[in-house]
Amino acid sequence: MDTVSCAPCFITQKQVFSVDLRKLHLSYKYNVWHQRTRCFQRRQGLQGTVLLSNHERSDHSLVVPNAGDKKTIRRSGKKEHHLWKKRDSACSGQKALNLVQTQSIWQISGLPNEKAAVYGALDKWIAWETEFPLIAAAKALKILRKRNQWKRVIQVAKWLLSKGQGGTMATYDALLLAFDMEKRIDEGETLWNMILHAHNRSISKRLFSRIISLYYHNNMPNKVIEVFADMEELGVKPDEDTVRKIARAFEVLGQEDKQKLFLMKYQSKWKYIHFKGERVRVRT
Repeated sequence: MDTVSCAPCFITQKQVFSVDLRKLHLSYKYNVWHQRTRCFQRRQGLQGTVLLSNHERSDHSLVVPNAGDKKTIRRSGKKEHHLWKKRDSACSGQKALNLVQTQSIWQISGLPNEKAAVYGALDKWIAWETEFPLIAAAKALKILRKRNQWKRVIQVAKWLLSKGQGGTMATYDALLLAFDMEKRIDEGETLWNMILHAHNRSISKRLFSRIISLYYHNNMPNKVIEVFADMEELGVKPDEDTVRKIARAFEVLGQEDKQKLFLMKYQSKWKYIHFKGERVRVRT
């Protein structure tokens, strides 16, 4: 009787103990889930106030999500100050025109040919610029070239090179052309030697044609042949007009055999002419 009566009591206590463990486990899981939920909500609340990057710190509106309505917070950040401004190529054309016009007293077109006066005007032109106006200077050089003001082209190009600016093939081409037009052979030869030593493997066909034209126009066939030798060494093929000038230099020097070999190698068998409004290919 005692055994029978005690068995149900023992089973009941075991069941009660298992129920308590289940409640304890559920309570622990609920607490963990509740803590994770609170952390997630806290993160969501702080998401709107994340620190901005340095380049976006000017003035931004932050939206902080709330349960009811959204509030917009205005934050004034630290503004960045740049010493150098970006080049504005759109305004450089007007700046170039302002340099070459004659209305002003110090503008370059109305100045005497003294180096000090021209360089002083150019220095005054860039005095208040935060960055060297290279684009405007290049456009001014092009305007002076179109107006055939070769002395001004030489002065502006030399001033650019003295400032360590504008050392491009376009500047060298304009300078060699101006030396050719002004019959300043020594300066052209000095510039060419500098280009040949500084930019040995990157000299364009156009610059070779320009220096050959300078020597050709001043009756210096020996110099023409020397430049052609440099062209062959660097693997630069002359254009049609340069081929004609080099062939003429061989003829003046009395080297007809070399002239024939040269023409067989470089003279094109075909040329293009315009006939009745059409481009036609004919034999040379």
